[in-house]
Amino acid sequence: MKQKVSWYYLALLILAGESVFILPFVLPRIFRPTVLEVFQLDNVQLGACFFVYGIVALVSYLFGGPLADRYLPRKLMAIALWFTAFGGILFATFPSFKMLQILYGYWGFTTIFLFWAPMIKATRVWGGANSQGKAFGFLDGGRGLTGALFGLIGVFVFSFFITENVDVATLESRQYAFKNVIYYSSIIIAIVGTLTWFFMKPGIEEKQLQIEKITIDQIGVVLKLPAVRLLMVIILCAYVGYKITDILSQYANEVMLYNQVKSGQLGTFLQFLRPAIGILVGLIIDRFRISLCLVYSFAIAVFGGLLFAFGFIEPTRITMFMLSVIVVAIGVYAARALYFAVMEEGQIPLIYTGTAVGLISVVGFTPDIFAGLLYGYLLDSYPGELGFQYVFFMLAVFALIGGLASMAYYKIYRIK
Repeated sequence: MKQKVSWYYLALLILAGESVFILPFVLPRIFRPTVLEVFQLDNVQLGACFFVYGIVALVSYLFGGPLADRYLPRKLMAIALWFTAFGGILFATFPSFKMLQILYGYWGFTTIFLFWAPMIKATRVWGGANSQGKAFGFLDGGRGLTGALFGLIGVFVFSFFITENVDVATLESRQYAFKNVIYYSSIIIAIVGTLTWFFMKPGIEEKQLQIEKITIDQIGVVLKLPAVRLLMVIILCAYVGYKITDILSQYANEVMLYNQVKSGQLGTFLQFLRPAIGILVGLIIDRFRISLCLVYSFAIAVFGGLLFAFGFIEPTRITMFMLSVIVVAIGVYAARALYFAVMEEGQIPLIYTGTAVGLISVVGFTPDIFAGLLYGYLLDSYPGELGFQYVFFMLAVFALIGGLASMAYYKIYRIK
């Protein structure tokens, strides 16, 4: 299919692609110690919120995927952004644990059923036949940059509205500051939704991206593809690693003894590493076999996970800590930038992209259900550095499995 899709299309795709996840994921990642305090949660309770999100998302992936093949991606994405921003109103009231779980279930619907598959399909459209690595590398790198900018804005807003020294601030003072972070984020998300609806139009006839109706047969056709089954395993393993990066700011706070502002700054630093890695991957990856590069990414993640798991990182080894964070980030973020880029290599038809993404994601993103609960249990059951070591060993094991699945993918499709 011949196409010429503009760069501002990609820019809006990137902006929307991260904005929709700011409230449920980016803010808790950057401000994890603060979120635990202002919502009065422990690690298991926060994990339970992600569990509810994951359950709703699991169903949403399955039914939202075919929806993306039936309706225009930009319209589904815009609606998702508006609905997600609306949830920020409840979030800013610091609801009870039960209400917070309901809110995360709501976000599981808005961010996945209406958004996820349309975003991936829109990215494939931009990449065409020969630039899938660039498309998905730039998407993930750009999303990382968007998250980092939100992180900077969030840290600035939090610091601006905190009425006293952060180390001695009262709970009410921290809640007031974080409430403003939520409000500013929600307003920006709603604006991005409006821009997406009106301006994110591909350079081809939009009806070429739509099927006439959704049928069971198309699901059967997609499930028979080896690429779809292998990507289920690859994405599951890569996503476990990505979820575990959520605790790096908490590690800085509890093990390296950083205060909440400094640990938040580390979370923001990670958000800047992600775009740097994604954009670098996007610039060079189309010269190589993408599935083989995915193998190398998992190998780096294994190494980084073991650096933490074996207890090499101590409070006095700040340089060692930062280098280890960078190693984990390279492995995890590179894998994240690449796993959907191999869809073209795996010969998955463009018009069935939404259906394929939905089926793959049903398995691939189950870490939204279990990862937060599992590492929350490990952190609460084994206080201090030991709990973190167990979590990073978990990262290394999943990365090893993902590397083996990626090698199988490479061997199948290098000949085809």
